[in-house]
Amino acid sequence: MGLQKVSFKNADGQSLIGRLELPVDQHPHNFAVFAHCFTCNKNLLAVKNIGKALTSHGFGVLRFDFTGLGESDGDFADTNFSGNVQDLVAAANFLKENYSAPSLMIGHSLGGAAAIFAASELDSIKAVATIGAPANPIHVKHLLQSGIEEIENTGKAVINLSGRDFTIKKQFLVDLETKSLPETAKAMRKPLLVLHSPQDDTVGIKNAEEIYIAAHHPKSFVSLDGADHLLTRKEDSLYVGEVISGWAKRYVDNLETNNKGLKTKHQVVASLDANDGFTTQMKVGNHYMVADEPTSFGGNDFGPSPYELVSAGLSACTVMTIQMYARRKGWPVDNVEVHTSYSKSHAEDCEDCENPSAKIDTFRREIKLQGDLDDNQKARIMQIADKCPVHKTLHSETQVISKLVE
Repeated sequence: MGLQKVSFKNADGQSLIGRLELPVDQHPHNFAVFAHCFTCNKNLLAVKNIGKALTSHGFGVLRFDFTGLGESDGDFADTNFSGNVQDLVAAANFLKENYSAPSLMIGHSLGGAAAIFAASELDSIKAVATIGAPANPIHVKHLLQSGIEEIENTGKAVINLSGRDFTIKKQFLVDLETKSLPETAKAMRKPLLVLHSPQDDTVGIKNAEEIYIAAHHPKSFVSLDGADHLLTRKEDSLYVGEVISGWAKRYVDNLETNNKGLKTKHQVVASLDANDGFTTQMKVGNHYMVADEPTSFGGNDFGPSPYELVSAGLSACTVMTIQMYARRKGWPVDNVEVHTSYSKSHAEDCEDCENPSAKIDTFRREIKLQGDLDDNQKARIMQIADKCPVHKTLHSETQVISKLVE
């Protein structure tokens, strides 16, 4: 995917730093803004995984640090919930001015509450998704319980949250108390997806019920059974991204109409970010997929390996060639199965067989035919299998011409 570092100004003129993730070899059909959780930042693994799932389905995703967090300017102690909402509005305006106005707003935890408030102010937002969101911003007050008395008495307190110290001022609490999420959700009148885990011990599942009841239809609820509040398991955050993508397609602008103008003429594009290990986003023709390496090689096994993809091409081409030939001949081939595996084996005929490194790339292909065929027909089909285009390519002299592009 394309990953760009971006900067834009908040309402007070301070710089907010974000990352804009774009799909592989496709102009985004829609843009989304992501609001991270309280005291988190744009680089939380769950945020990145959700964005990755969305970009694989053609969305452009902007994730950024709220004022005073991560790389963004400002002092967290001087921020409040209203400021977070305005940061989201600033992010949406940045996309509108430089790319395209966002149609999807996503928020995690307190960011989910902020997403609903911000979406209510933005005409371009067509759909909103919340993840583990509190039913009212004031819910955050229980996280600050250790310093509430000091805040009330002195106006501020240093509170440790997730291993980090944050200065919380009284104005932060006062601002929270003025915000009613149920009222805002009810008035928003935009499609809403509520995702929440029954096992969330930070923001209880009851919050999801309150948000859902307050909102107007169309509204949906998805249980993230087994997930924790921060979606620390990779499979949970990737699932959330897939669900949001599929759900949002019902409400954002027509995907097929906007999905025009590929940025390259090549049939296959692969993209790998520096911190993604071997998990590679790919666009193969008009289709999106993931390539990876097995866990035994240090990968995540989220997709086929490069050699498995080559083997897959040989298998697919073989069955297509056989069935095409059988149809032309009128032979009853009900089904063809081709099982292909790849390895490096010692060459049977080699000039340097004593050399232990004298090995040859070997594709082992087993073909299973179903149909009323005689031995002559089966023998001919086996000959035809060797004539499939991919088989010929693997046997022919090939060249790879590479050039560096900007």
